[in-house]
Amino acid sequence: MHKLKLFIILLFLVVGTSMHAQVTDSIFVEIDTVAAIDTTETIIIPDNHFHNTKALKPFFEKLSLNQQQKSGKINIVHIGDSHIQADLMTNVIRKKLQSEFGNGGRGFIFPYSLAKTNGSYNERFSSNRTWESYRNIYPAIGNPVGLSGIGLWTKAKDFAIEINVKDSSYGFNTIKIITPKNKDMFDVATASKTIVMESSVPKKITHKIKKGEAISIIAEKYNISIAQLKKANNLKSNNIRAGKTLKIPTNEMQQKSIARSEFIPLDIQANQLTHYYTSETSLSKIYLIPDSQASEFALNGLVLENNNPGVIYSSIGVNGAKFSDYNKYPLFFEQLKALQPDLIVLSLGTNETFDKTVSSEYMVQLNQFLENLKAQNINASVLVSTLPPSLFKRKFPNTFAADYSENILKSAEEKGFAVWDLYSQFGGLYGVERNAARGLMSRDRVHYSKAGYEKQGNLLSEAFLKAYTNFKSGTEN
Repeated sequence: MHKLKLFIILLFLVVGTSMHAQVTDSIFVEIDTVAAIDTTETIIIPDNHFHNTKALKPFFEKLSLNQQQKSGKINIVHIGDSHIQADLMTNVIRKKLQSEFGNGGRGFIFPYSLAKTNGSYNERFSSNRTWESYRNIYPAIGNPVGLSGIGLWTKAKDFAIEINVKDSSYGFNTIKIITPKNKDMFDVATASKTIVMESSVPKKITHKIKKGEAISIIAEKYNISIAQLKKANNLKSNNIRAGKTLKIPTNEMQQKSIARSEFIPLDIQANQLTHYYTSETSLSKIYLIPDSQASEFALNGLVLENNNPGVIYSSIGVNGAKFSDYNKYPLFFEQLKALQPDLIVLSLGTNETFDKTVSSEYMVQLNQFLENLKAQNINASVLVSTLPPSLFKRKFPNTFAADYSENILKSAEEKGFAVWDLYSQFGGLYGVERNAARGLMSRDRVHYSKAGYEKQGNLLSEAFLKAYTNFKSGTEN
């Protein structure tokens, strides 16, 4: 095949100048594409920008107003699969945008560690009880799977979840609690008190046997019988040995103090979407404890906010998730309203490609996701990211990814969303080995390294700021 293309080029080179001018450019593009199989040098990375940016106009208008007035929150929610769950890419974007537009708070968090999976490095969770969990990648069978994409629940009434914010940038004044149907299941506490209880317990008396003492002498000393003394110490005979200790039975009682710690619940308020607590001072640690009136407890997520105006960049991801997984759980879309999103960023598709889902079906699920947003009156602007390049079995180019990306770009204007073409930014169909050589990919040639995800975050931030600058200058596409 390669030889045939080369022969065609040589044939046209000997034809007249006019013919050469008309056809050789397109043929050389084919040769460059073929060469990209063997070398990364010929891969051309296009300009890093958003497509159909006019779809983001309502969002950019609110962002601009927020900048001018220096008040209010701008809520961005980034939804995806394992590329998003670890919060590596999204943490970079969060930091970049907050440095530009103000830090409104950490945003959505979830105790992934209690569900025995990985999560963000920005916060740590621990609990004295084991929790049950269920992911949206599994069939819907009635478990409380909502906004986090992972259901987490228990019937234990003595649990405490400790939440520690490790990043000092994300001290918070308000914590919002998201539960199924916004049920009142949890209280919060920042401190505990010690409760001391007095009780009467049998007095404990012991006697260390001295040399020459007989069991009869010891019994007489404590005014008990030899039989009582032998029974209390499981003695089979009257023989005793110096240096041993005997328990002395008695009916006497003594007072004993028993101390225990108890969390002090704080006043929680509620609206139609969440239960929440607001502190006058900034917090970095808080405890989630049972509401005394509840009998079962399910947690779908938490939101941390501070008192400052600016951007809140929330990330929601589930390892192995697809658009269809989010679509089959209505609670996800009901609870998404609690984040009051102004912009929703979607990064899904890699898992669909490894299921060999055809592009038309992938687009059906993407469109269904958009319809589910509308059904909940979530009128946020939408930015869809094409998926990053990957390989099948570490050696075959993922052509499904190329097909999805092409169809996403074709559908953008009709469906009213903007697109960031991550696929092209990372080299397209034959970009994987180039990315791997630069330390951007893991060995499975599907997932990316920490450096790879952070590069994705930097590139998306760059495209975002470029699009916003163009919007302000009136040159957006």
